[in-house]
Amino acid sequence: MLSENEINRVLVVTAHPDDVDFAAAGSIARFTDRGVEVTYCVVTDGDAGGFDRVLDNGGMAELRRSEQVNAAKAVGVTDVHFLGYRDGTVVQSLDLRRDITRVIRQVRPDLVITHTPERNYRFVAPSHPDHRAVGGATLDAVYPDARNPYTFPSLLGEEGLEAWTVREVWLNGGQTPDHYVDVTDTFDRKLSALRAHASQVGHLEDPESLIRDRSSRIAAEAGFGEGRYAEAFQRVLTV
Repeated sequence: MLSENEINRVLVVTAHPDDVDFAAAGSIARFTDRGVEVTYCVVTDGDAGGFDRVLDNGGMAELRRSEQVNAAKAVGVTDVHFLGYRDGTVVQSLDLRRDITRVIRQVRPDLVITHTPERNYRFVAPSHPDHRAVGGATLDAVYPDARNPYTFPSLLGEEGLEAWTVREVWLNGGQTPDHYVDVTDTFDRKLSALRAHASQVGHLEDPESLIRDRSSRIAAEAGFGEGRYAEAFQRVLTV
């Protein structure tokens, strides 16, 4: 498994704007605080989400892209890629694998963070079909696609993107996490990132309390003690 000082570049691949902030923004802030380069790859523009019925004709997608860019800045991330897939219709296709492979070869990360491709029977929200499709496609892009120069030959021949081996993947949203990150010191920045997604959390009476409660329960499961906050992942070795 990668030690902390072996992680210099991180790629986060998510289905929707706001997914990374609910699942991993505290961990991302920890990375950027120590100089790690972090890139977001957001597969959809989130055009099927939100609670503002006034927006249409692409207005919601534009709003959510803007929200994600602002949320990223709150945790020190400025490199955000949007793949432009339609929200709610993502499937684990060869096209999606190719597009994620392209970003992996561009970024050349040591660590990739993405959704678990498995259904969570303890808590349904992480099991959105887009999440599972993106998680599965990302794992396929990590292995074998990104490391195999013969996969998607146009990426190498026409775009000049050399093969790249990702050394580890962290999956979020699963039932069986085995890696916990204490995000107490960066928790306020996680909340700031989530506040940027006003179209998603503005209708909630007290979203911060919900996030605090969930994060404190994860910290308790990890044995971090009272008054701590944590994020949980399943580590997948790839080499």
